[in-house]
Amino acid sequence: MDNPYRSLPARAFWSRSVARGFTPGDVYTGPKPLLSQGARVMSAGSCFAANLVPYLEANGFCYVRTEPMTTRLGVEPEALSYGKFSAAYGNLYTPRQLLQLLQRALGQFHPVEDRWHIDGAVIDTFRPGLRYTASDDQEFDALTQSHLKAVVKAVQQCDAFIFTLGLTEAWISSLDGAVFPACPGTVHGEFDPSRHRFHNFDVVETSSDLIAALEIVQKINPACRIILTVSPVPLVATATGSHVLASTVYSKSVLRVAAEQATKRISNCVYFPAYEIVTGPQAPEQFFKPNKRDVTEDAIATVMSGFFACCGIYTPGSTPVKEANAAHDPSNALSTLAQRIAAIECEEAAADL
Repeated sequence: MDNPYRSLPARAFWSRSVARGFTPGDVYTGPKPLLSQGARVMSAGSCFAANLVPYLEANGFCYVRTEPMTTRLGVEPEALSYGKFSAAYGNLYTPRQLLQLLQRALGQFHPVEDRWHIDGAVIDTFRPGLRYTASDDQEFDALTQSHLKAVVKAVQQCDAFIFTLGLTEAWISSLDGAVFPACPGTVHGEFDPSRHRFHNFDVVETSSDLIAALEIVQKINPACRIILTVSPVPLVATATGSHVLASTVYSKSVLRVAAEQATKRISNCVYFPAYEIVTGPQAPEQFFKPNKRDVTEDAIATVMSGFFACCGIYTPGSTPVKEANAAHDPSNALSTLAQRIAAIECEEAAADL
């Protein structure tokens, strides 16, 4: 008997495309090539997103950098991924963070609590882990203005913008709703319950924020292709009162739905299934380290092999030197709290120190 399923390709059937014969690149079914080799790429998002950059550069893409961190001899490099992204904004875990960063860069949002004065230093509340801080308000204003200009410049220069959604949980200002990258008092600052509150974004908020942010990206650069992914990295901790496993599933589910909604609303916007490749039942156990949270280089390499296959340019063995997860190597365990804070890749991880 004939039926609509008889004419579907193998990828439509679990037994033929997941249980056996799984190919990472086949999970993506959007327009191809995903990107052309040599394209100028800007990226933002969670700490998982930072691990993709060396693979992009090793395979012929130009990674846009408009605010490079210092590389002088004898100067300790920045932690918390500030030096790994296009304009030193560090990890942007939620769509609201991305939206507010773009609004600040365009002069549309001026957070009330944009700095903390601590021990003679002026700390950027949105980049609290920067090693090198301003010494006074005048210097802080100049550095912030330069940073925000670099954000706009990066968007203007890129051919493609990759955004990896990471979390729905956030700590925000009670004064104006500004989203902090970490709970004040973890990486830096002092927690004040009268000014700082927890918020877990729902699917409507997340979708609206993401769409609004991407509309700004396309207003700045109408020709830019947008590629969305969801980080497979679970939450470090949850402030919801629920079990962290259930909270992780909630967050990733909301983010995945928001990404899907954005692809339907934003032109030239696609979703690449990094999350599904790493966390699906077909994924091998070695895609996660023994702590069941950090993804391994094998997982990242598999995601990127699928990505490059969709670009039509992947060549086996064209991968960067092993470095993506070096900070998480158990042999490099640090003994003091200060050292651990300095070494972490994600502000979120400070919640478990």
